[in-house]
Amino acid sequence: MHPYESAGRTGRAIVVGGSVAGLLAARVLADAFDHVLVLDRDEMPLQAAHRKGVPQSRHAHGLLDKGRAILDELLPGFTADIVARGAVTADTHADVIWYNDGRRMLRAPSDMTALCVSRPTLEAYVRSRVAALPQVEIRAGVAVDGLTVADGRVTGVRTRDEILRADVVVDATGRSNRGPAWLTEHGYAAPPEDTVKAGLVYVTREYRRDPAAQDYAAIVVGHHPANPTSTGTLAAEGDRWIVTLMGVNDDIPPLDGPGFEAYAARLDGPELSRLLATAEPLTEPTRFRIGPSARRRYERCDRLPEGYLALGDSLCCFNPAYGQGMTTAAMAAQWLGQCLRSGRDGLTRRYFAGVTAIVDTPWDITVSGDLRFPHVPGTRTGRVKLLNAYLSKVHVAAQADPFVGQTFLKAVNFLISPQQLMSPRMLWRVWRGRKAQPVAQTAPRDLTPVA
Repeated sequence: MHPYESAGRTGRAIVVGGSVAGLLAARVLADAFDHVLVLDRDEMPLQAAHRKGVPQSRHAHGLLDKGRAILDELLPGFTADIVARGAVTADTHADVIWYNDGRRMLRAPSDMTALCVSRPTLEAYVRSRVAALPQVEIRAGVAVDGLTVADGRVTGVRTRDEILRADVVVDATGRSNRGPAWLTEHGYAAPPEDTVKAGLVYVTREYRRDPAAQDYAAIVVGHHPANPTSTGTLAAEGDRWIVTLMGVNDDIPPLDGPGFEAYAARLDGPELSRLLATAEPLTEPTRFRIGPSARRRYERCDRLPEGYLALGDSLCCFNPAYGQGMTTAAMAAQWLGQCLRSGRDGLTRRYFAGVTAIVDTPWDITVSGDLRFPHVPGTRTGRVKLLNAYLSKVHVAAQADPFVGQTFLKAVNFLISPQQLMSPRMLWRVWRGRKAQPVAQTAPRDLTPVA
């Protein structure tokens, strides 16, 4: 028996929202319920395709190594299967060009895996695996209008045509965030929200990729106050480059080809500009304006109906420049599975209490990074200022010290705790490398094979 399987499945769970977060919730719910119903107001294509309900799907998506490992656990064979569909795996440290605060990280071998794949291919694969579970039913084109609640418990959901009974309802409606309105309809207070408005705008264009022409699988350039332009450029299935440029407020990448490529020349480092100078465009640029980061603090609610849960962007939507969303959703789904294995009594309180610790780290990373920019409203605490000052020194040292770079990457991939960035060994290496300069890159010509 798979470690997540349960011989005593009973009752029905409903997941509202059929994107990656909702599908992973359905996956763990299928171990505890004999019927898991996933409802989505969008139509669900049979094959990998962009769809209206995921307007950000054309842009580069990051699945951190922690998230990849969880998907391999929940969906055994995930990495191998997605690679068979054309995804590119590579060494996160050796095969990715990283610029942080304008500093180029020294590339070096590591045990971290970067998975480069488009959002439609990733989501279609997860949907096919979850839909194949005998306990799961996915219904497309169904809009949920609200919850049904009785005696302090969720009893189901209400659609335009019917009421569907359920013992547990998961809000995975994403940034549209309908759960709080559903709660207030029944006299419950909406959860307090923390918000940060970074004003980020994505523009993405795809290019043809010659796998033999570059010795890297991705280029990641972080934006910072001295240069608020950035990119997540990833190899993808079908021998493509997905090139996403990011700007802030009104200083955003143009939607014409020459303007898009001129904007890329403003990035820290010449690598992307050189790549685009010879690569064949496959699409026209497309834009996506990102809303504020928002964290719903359900753990602070005095009352919640038992059986109500939230996961993914409905719980916390991050500034996507940091690539944390899908991995955080996977970690929350994993935690939900642990809660269910302890029984259903007090599930809502236990889940929200525990998921808080999961969300804390990516939220702190996002907020601290965004508050470096003067235009972003928010309180710059002494802790935030100290963290940002220290990370700037980390990026200087990582130009020449692979241990510093690898420790930083492990922390942002959620493989180690952020506290290890300030271990005695790290503090010594960062101090020793405080005046480091970039060194010549010696990455192999062929991408590092990943088992």
